[in-house]
Amino acid sequence: MGDLRRRLLDGERKLAVWGTGYIGFSTLVSFASHGVSCTGTDVSDRIVGTINAGRIPVPNMEYWIGFDPKYLVESKMMRATTNWRELVDPEFLVHMIAIPTEKEDSPWDGALEDVAKKIASRETSRQEAPLVIVESTLTPGKTDALIVPMLENNGLRVGKDIFVGVAPRRDWFISPEKNLKTLPRVVGGTTPQTTELMIGVLGIVCDRLVPAPDHRHAEIVKSVENAYRHVEITLANQLSLAYPSLNMVEILRLVGTKWNIGTYHPSFGSGGYCIPLSSKYVLEGAEEPEHLSILKDTIATDSGMPLMVADRIADRGFKSVGILGLAYKGDLKVHVLSPTLRITSRLMQRGVAVKVHDPYYTKEEIKAITGADSFVFPQGLSEFECIIIVARHRIYRAISEAYLKTILKKCRMIVDNMEETWQDFEWKSSGIQYFVSGNSHWLR
Repeated sequence: MGDLRRRLLDGERKLAVWGTGYIGFSTLVSFASHGVSCTGTDVSDRIVGTINAGRIPVPNMEYWIGFDPKYLVESKMMRATTNWRELVDPEFLVHMIAIPTEKEDSPWDGALEDVAKKIASRETSRQEAPLVIVESTLTPGKTDALIVPMLENNGLRVGKDIFVGVAPRRDWFISPEKNLKTLPRVVGGTTPQTTELMIGVLGIVCDRLVPAPDHRHAEIVKSVENAYRHVEITLANQLSLAYPSLNMVEILRLVGTKWNIGTYHPSFGSGGYCIPLSSKYVLEGAEEPEHLSILKDTIATDSGMPLMVADRIADRGFKSVGILGLAYKGDLKVHVLSPTLRITSRLMQRGVAVKVHDPYYTKEEIKAITGADSFVFPQGLSEFECIIIVARHRIYRAISEAYLKTILKKCRMIVDNMEETWQDFEWKSSGIQYFVSGNSHWLR
């Protein structure tokens, strides 16, 4: 393949990105801004149209990227298409797979299988062998169980006709300093040559590449590191349940002053693509999953936390509840496994009237996703007896204490997730109880 890195930078060959969500779009932008001609494909006409108009298809990513990517489209370094067949042209010698690998709370291979099949359809006779790099989180063993057999069944010899490797992403899209350039990134190919090719290509945008022994070791890293966090986060929640009379937030802050211990905070449960699914990925890929009982307990506790929050509200007799945040995290448009989904469903089952607000979702999206109506912030808060703050979006903090109190005409209780949105306001004189997850008696 010659110097693949140089051929990309010279414009002799191009880079294809399969999937243009948070991961895929950031891959497009990163390589295009370093002089590599990139094309992304997505099933969404809206996303493709947004990219080709020079706009960012996911909310708030401009904060993470740090610049307006429109010039990349205008200079023809970056484009998107819904026609995936354009990407199996020989001019695309590198393929980055950045598709979802979860669905309905569980690991899912549908999109991965679809993309692998499409890449396998590429005519390779008398053509150079392409490099395929999987950026998505994989169930351990999935490269050998799905990707390699699919390619080989199409007559492709992995390591000769096509090169395959895994390089999971670690970016944190609300922290600009945690990005492709700065964070250590583990890479591993099915052959040593593949790993070398990956390092050459990814080194265009990544400063800190860490080679793994092979693809099997590289693909499990993301799940294991997030499973560690899943267990620690869930332990914080279990401690708050086991010691209800103590302020576990303060205790864990004190614990975190020890040099080798992180600081964790009780919450409504984890959310997003990574943490809550990590334990499931590890369990599903394990050769002897019976030894991972701690992960099974972690999943059970974590998935039960939103239900406990909802039951606490219903048991207190509140008839109207407003939820702030459909997303699982502030200023992201990601509702995958958000605690809001389980809280809303449970409250409705208990006969409580629920409405949801999120500035990044339309009222139609909120209705379709949760089954609940939306409301206008902040004026709509006046109709609720209880308010639950799930995601600390910037808009929720941009309100004065005096103005907020004039709106909360019926409110008797506010339950705030771990980010302490309005905790510094004085609530006692207003007759409103304010609980932050992990405070003493927050679930009593």
